Amino acid sequence: MRINSAYTNLPPAFFFSRLTETVSRYAADHPDRRLLRLGVGDVAGPLAPAVIEALQRAVEEQSRTETFHGYQPETGTDFLKAAVAAYYRQRNVHLSPDEIFISSGAADDLGALGNLFSAAARVLVAEPAYPAYTDVSRMAGRTILHLTANRENSCLPLPTSDTDADLVYLCSPNNPTGAAYTASQLLQWIDWANARQAVILFDAAYEAFVRDADVPHSIFELPGAETCAIEISSLSKTAGFTGMRLGYTVVPDALVRDGCSLRGMWTQDRTTRTNGVSYVLQRAGEAALSPEGLRFSRERIAGYQENGRILSEALEKAGVWFVGGRNAPYLWLPCPDGRSGWDFFERLLETAQIVVTPGEGFGKGGEGHVRLSCFGSREDTEEAAGRLLTFFQNGVS
Repeated sequence: MRINSAYTNLPPAFFFSRLTETVSRYAADHPDRRLLRLGVGDVAGPLAPAVIEALQRAVEEQSRTETFHGYQPETGTDFLKAAVAAYYRQRNVHLSPDEIFISSGAADDLGALGNLFSAAARVLVAEPAYPAYTDVSRMAGRTILHLTANRENSCLPLPTSDTDADLVYLCSPNNPTGAAYTASQLLQWIDWANARQAVILFDAAYEAFVRDADVPHSIFELPGAETCAIEISSLSKTAGFTGMRLGYTVVPDALVRDGCSLRGMWTQDRTTRTNGVSYVLQRAGEAALSPEGLRFSRERIAGYQENGRILSEALEKAGVWFVGGRNAPYLWLPCPDGRSGWDFFERLLETAQIVVTPGEGFGKGGEGHVRLSCFGSREDTEEAAGRLLTFFQNGVS
């Protein structure tokens, strides 16, 4: 039997298990100490009342023969596509239903979109990065090129005259760094991609956290993106759907490579490989994008943004350089004294009882850094900010 030997090139899947085991062991050994968890990338819930009501109505429909719904269209229902299109129109982006593809979450499409490109396609990843970008590329046996996001470029690397690749993963606002490209910076990537006939796979999972006017929510707000970009987004962070799994991908009609419509190819891929997302979930997504659902989500996101402000102020007072915390629910900072991310993670845990995420989980470019999350409660965030300030002011030993 011949297997896909590219899987043997994947790094061991031990990062999060090691993280969880270390925290669990510390908590068991120190039951009297209150842990403050700034490492989690999950939302705090609950879902919006409008979403719960839509779920209940849809489930009730499934209980009656005359309103029962079986298989749904593989690329999504008309009603949810209309809701997504209306959401984009708020940013003056006008999409046709055929350009919108409903998915079971951004992670699924981020991996599956590679099906559209040959194994010879060279992939450019700005690191530190969401691990799936490199892992799915390794699974396909592709050559991966790395572009480092660091303090010198404010974690927002830009293409140069010798940057050469066929595909590039961009995530803005970024996980894990929290940095976000401005319109002028994204235009440089768009011009680069169009000039080289490359394709940008644009991860917009955190677009709902954008609050600066010069930071686009969608790459399609910018001219030229429709001929070089695919955008992947999700309701996970927008509406708290991390446990629901619902997202959407936009593949423009104008995106053509080697004489082939990528929208047409993606339609063929989805109708071959999937049977669509359930009717119940799609009704929930429609409610999440309704005025009532969006109002609830924006209030929740405003709370996470306030957590970002609180953590940012503590780091500023401590004189610590960082990025993020404003247009994204993450802050990214270098470890003091040249420590590794794992070493600093353990030091914060033991000294301040704060849980963060070591940067090593996000590729080589993440080494020597840690990520802080804004998804905790206000009480925990305020206490964690105080502990961080004390920790840095007392010096790291």
